[in-house]
Amino acid sequence: MPIVSTRLSALCLAAVCLGTVHAVEPSVPQVFAPGVLSGPAHDSAPAFTPDGDTVYFGRSSAAQSTILVAHRRGRSWSTPEVASFSGEWGDMEPAMAPDGSYLVFVSSRPIAAGGAEIQGRFNGAMQKGGNLWRVDRRGAGWGTPVRLPDAVNIGTATFAPSVAADGSLWFMATDADSGKFRLFRSQWHDGAFEKAQPLPFSDGKVTDVDPVVAPDESFVVFGSGRLKGRGIDLFVAFRDGGGWGEPIWLGDVVNSSGSDAEPRLDPDRRTLYFSSERTLPVAFPRSREQAIVDQARLLAWDNGNYNLWSVSLAPWLDAHRDGTPMPGVAAGP
Repeated sequence: MPIVSTRLSALCLAAVCLGTVHAVEPSVPQVFAPGVLSGPAHDSAPAFTPDGDTVYFGRSSAAQSTILVAHRRGRSWSTPEVASFSGEWGDMEPAMAPDGSYLVFVSSRPIAAGGAEIQGRFNGAMQKGGNLWRVDRRGAGWGTPVRLPDAVNIGTATFAPSVAADGSLWFMATDADSGKFRLFRSQWHDGAFEKAQPLPFSDGKVTDVDPVVAPDESFVVFGSGRLKGRGIDLFVAFRDGGGWGEPIWLGDVVNSSGSDAEPRLDPDRRTLYFSSERTLPVAFPRSREQAIVDQARLLAWDNGNYNLWSVSLAPWLDAHRDGTPMPGVAAGP
């Protein structure tokens, strides 16, 4: 772990000094747009337009959540603004359709106009819930959000959508028996969603969250609490014929000692974005000048809340393609 922390520190400092546009796939996690897109609040679930020049993401606190939008400006990003379809209710977890024609997101807004904000039971308590809504691209802007049907919204704690190229939808919802989050998929067929079905590797006995599926559904990355003694860690599972292989832990290089969740794919389909509670290491003793630098970074983003990070998935994708040993192990550390 000390070696990983040192490498993280060097790479993150490079990201701060040199900008936020990746020239190459990062081999260990790098913070994404620190102080701009990764700020002092909780930032999560970046959803990129197909050209990679616009990103929608969630920014939240314990009391509120809103979807923001930012645009690439050379080697940096514009100051985020509230997305045109967000702000009135609690909105989060945007997921872009692979062709950019629509976006699916989570909202606590009332199911029917004039109704009450959605409440859901999860993590053992009633709290602000969520359903999945779709908003279509209209020229340079967006239309009016429309709630997805009950075949998808199977309860009032339906979160974390991901859209496949054929329109099928992956998401997380609570298991009827255990109350834990598990992963579901709803097939898009003949212009309608079929009843959502749980994924075979997500049985509801352990917490599985936040799926992001490749457009062709050849692999999925998700968060899970299946490793005892750890928080939520990231795993990848590959399609195996008509089924799915055993989920593979992404290891200590990707995962931290805290929570790592809300994965999203870059338009290149080989770079993974995710949210993490990790912070940069601080060495003691330190000079007063270094303390000032550390305090400025803390106020800007590095305070233990969720920030956006990126890392290359190439080692896992290439190993699966080539049939070579996979980084990480199927059952965990």
